[in-house]
Amino acid sequence: MSDISTVMDGISGVLSRIAAIQAHLAPVPVKPAASSTFATALTQAQTSSSAVNPTGTVDGATYSAKSAGVTGNDVVSDASSYLGVPYVWAGNDRSGLDCSGLVQQTYKDLGISLPRIASDQQNVGTTVPSLSQAEPGDLLFFGQPAYHVAIYVGNNKMIEAPQTGEVVKIVNVSPAPSSIKRIVGVGSSSVPAATALPSGVAAYASLFATDTARYNLPTGLLAAVAHVESGGNPNAVSPAGAQGLMQLMPGTARSLGVNALDPTQAVDGAARMLSGLLAKYNGSVTLALAAYNAGSGAVDEYGGVPPYAETQAYVVKVQNAMAGGS
Repeated sequence: MSDISTVMDGISGVLSRIAAIQAHLAPVPVKPAASSTFATALTQAQTSSSAVNPTGTVDGATYSAKSAGVTGNDVVSDASSYLGVPYVWAGNDRSGLDCSGLVQQTYKDLGISLPRIASDQQNVGTTVPSLSQAEPGDLLFFGQPAYHVAIYVGNNKMIEAPQTGEVVKIVNVSPAPSSIKRIVGVGSSSVPAATALPSGVAAYASLFATDTARYNLPTGLLAAVAHVESGGNPNAVSPAGAQGLMQLMPGTARSLGVNALDPTQAVDGAARMLSGLLAKYNGSVTLALAAYNAGSGAVDEYGGVPPYAETQAYVVKVQNAMAGGS
């Protein structure tokens, strides 16, 4: 085990440096194919359900026919596409955004018109009494009247465009919001239903269940990782060389003693890797996922989820998939 740990740490360090260079050269990420597969499946499942939003202007928000089936997870997914965009005061497109511009543009993408200024946005929608009752996609306001607004992701995280010199990113909710407003899913107390797994991932349900029990992993973690990583394709190979259902790098697969293109071995190897990362980070699924994507070296260097747009989006997508019971 010590040899494996040494090799994995070395690989993690190399991967973290590669990720840092990529983040520096391309701060606005292009979504990988696996993430696109996840987003497509999520959208199809959600829009096939009954409409949860009105049509017309209600409580200050204007809903189009396009927005009828939009859910909070759709809001988070769309907002995540802006990760890495630089903060620009009064900006409202992918060349630059401020906090209220991010909110307005995200909801506009989904067919919902909101005011432009945070203090005006604060008067729209239905009030959520506390952060413990907030759902993904809710708006968090700071100040009365609001001087800042962010989009709630879940798990005490939010997406924001913070200030000059920074980029759209995911951070912990801090300080406590002054008010919280819900724009989508009003009248429904449940978090929007997530997708049924694509058939390719569902075919490996027994492997996920076996290794989840064997390594005492959180329910749905393995399936969600496979869902986002490969879309259920056991022969997938990424541009960076990651392979198989769980998208293990060849060196990582060797260190784990598995064939990344063999689903049974790949799931077992990923389960052991995630189990080790959960132990390292005191059970934090967020940090374990960040390390799975960017390497534990990067997580250790930054003391949390690294400021890489791809990694931050990855953590959100996997946790959203987990929330659906996958």
